[in-house]
Amino acid sequence: MEIDSAQLTDVLGRLKRVQGQVGGIIKMIEEGRDCAAVVTQLAAASRALDRAGFKIIATGMRQCMVEDDAQVRHLDEAELERLFLSLA
Repeated sequence: MEIDSAQLTDVLGRLKRVQGQVGGIIKMIEEGRDCAAVVTQLAAASRALDRAGFKIIATGMRQCMVEDDAQVRHLDEAELERLFLSLA
């Protein structure tokens, strides 16, 4: 992905928090914590991942490049829509 990393600082922060959340969820399961608490944390982590994906799209998905037989091309509108919907 060829998006300026400075523009994705927020995304990286979100992903690092999700990484910590997932570790916490694993620990909760290993400790036999309440199912409702585990599911609540899973939902929060899932939302955070979704938000990170949407932020990437909002920040510059049009900048994403795809190599096709040694040629580089921009994603077209249909491909962008498919990527966006894959997060929904």
